[in-house]
Amino acid sequence: MGMTDEEAMLHDVLSDLKGHLRSDDDAKIVLIGDVMMDCYIHGYANNLNSRAPVPVLRETSREEDVGAAAHVARGLKSMGMTSHLFGVVGDDAAGLSIIESLEAEGVSTNGIGIIEDRITTVKTRMLASRESLIQEEQLLLRWDIEEDAPVPLEASEALYEQAVTDLEGASALIVSDYGQGVVTDQGSEILFSKAKELGLPVIADPKLTGLHRTEGVDWILFQHQGLELMRRRVGASTGAEAAEKLIHQYNWNHVVVLSGEAGVTIYSKDHDTVHAPCGLVDLRQMIGLIDAAAVAIAFSLSRNLDVQSTALLANAACECILAAERTDSFVLSREDLIHRIGEQVWNLQVSKR
Repeated sequence: MGMTDEEAMLHDVLSDLKGHLRSDDDAKIVLIGDVMMDCYIHGYANNLNSRAPVPVLRETSREEDVGAAAHVARGLKSMGMTSHLFGVVGDDAAGLSIIESLEAEGVSTNGIGIIEDRITTVKTRMLASRESLIQEEQLLLRWDIEEDAPVPLEASEALYEQAVTDLEGASALIVSDYGQGVVTDQGSEILFSKAKELGLPVIADPKLTGLHRTEGVDWILFQHQGLELMRRRVGASTGAEAAEKLIHQYNWNHVVVLSGEAGVTIYSKDHDTVHAPCGLVDLRQMIGLIDAAAVAIAFSLSRNLDVQSTALLANAACECILAAERTDSFVLSREDLIHRIGEQVWNLQVSKR
């Protein structure tokens, strides 16, 4: 039995994506947002505390990794793109570690400001398993050390001035807003206005309380839970209706919804809805899902790919994250995506033999 016309078309699109991923064309991506540190503590939780019904974690290892906008920047680098990252860290050990880690990987840190007496945000996750049992680690606890105060005005103005100047010659702008003070109303307005003037597509991972800043943005990223919350806020009966209302309200071009095992869906102002189903059976974790999707979309835009190709690439990137065994050291790369898309092509071919 041969492929249907639809399957043959999907096969060709996926094969074309592999070709783009293998090309060496460089692209400059400007990225602004919150920079933070992720810490992972692994261990065994075999017993409960004698004074309270809480597990006792016996630590076996720990890792530190860059997070948020910094994680997107290293993903862009790993995908063969040049990231121009703008953000701030504190003058503390975590801030210095972030800068050193990025520089060691060849990611430019010229746009990262060091703010005196500011605390660098650190998100720590404790992951535990039972020593006597064979099973996956589970998240036991997360605690945050964070700074959500506004960045000092002088530093913020200098940051956005640099970013606006740097938009020349870029293929896309990514905004990563975790509500830590870097993304501001005034700064966003200036940056988006310049991007529009240059015809530069904007990808935004917004804080739900900061959607007012995203007026006219081209690509908005939501996890399924975020769209569900917005569905209730706007009084919609379905996620699709909510996306349509939000697109109209904020004049967005596309809403990208990442739904884990349900795949990726792109709702658009001027295009039909596109859905890319997830092909995984065993989902291991979801940390870094939006970061990976933002990188994939930036790559797609740098190659002028259509919405269907963008959905397929974003879905493949999400599958790489969902299937990763250890998030603390995982960075999305071209090789990961080529392998993942190659598996999808092979599955299409085998299923029709």
